[in-house]
Amino acid sequence: MTQTLRKLVTFNEFIAQYPDNSQKRYELHDGVIVEMAQPTGDHEEVTGFLVRKLSVEFDRLNLPYIIPKTVFIKPLENESAYSPDILILNQPNLINEPLWKKASTVNQAASIPLVVEVVSTNWRDDYHKKYADYEEMGIPEYWIVDYAALGGREFIGKPKQPTILVCSLDEGEYQINKFRGDERIQSPTFPNLNLTAKQIFYAGAS
Repeated sequence: MTQTLRKLVTFNEFIAQYPDNSQKRYELHDGVIVEMAQPTGDHEEVTGFLVRKLSVEFDRLNLPYIIPKTVFIKPLENESAYSPDILILNQPNLINEPLWKKASTVNQAASIPLVVEVVSTNWRDDYHKKYADYEEMGIPEYWIVDYAALGGREFIGKPKQPTILVCSLDEGEYQINKFRGDERIQSPTFPNLNLTAKQIFYAGAS
């Protein structure tokens, strides 16, 4: 579970007090500082596997993308700041990001071709809050990787099963495609990506 410290702060206050070299991760949700739970080993294996596969793909395509270690996404309309599990940045657009140099924060969809959240116990944030904010920001593609089948049945079925949701922006709204088992991930950003849902899930198999 995430531990929530109930004191409303602005984004600027959050950035100013965010501890340097902290071993803990924090996000800001509508003015509330949220301490993120330590990820499990399986979670980190899935994340690391995806970072490797996606990096190879955009390098193969000679795209000017990077995957940073720690960057915040700030929605324009609220006092929030999210630290996604995987964030692909379009490096040439960072010059247009007013918060980049000072606070390693982005708020423009042109900087974010793809964002990935690997689902943990706070799954409602990924399926509801971040989904809505990323959609409103106009981020073109958002993956929800629910390798442990933690999300609600409305999203991953009954009985629950590991599922990857690829949310692609179409006329300002996300269209959702779900992938399971041996189904190959269909990514608008990386249409030739040769990766199945099972390969991703097995990356975290113990």
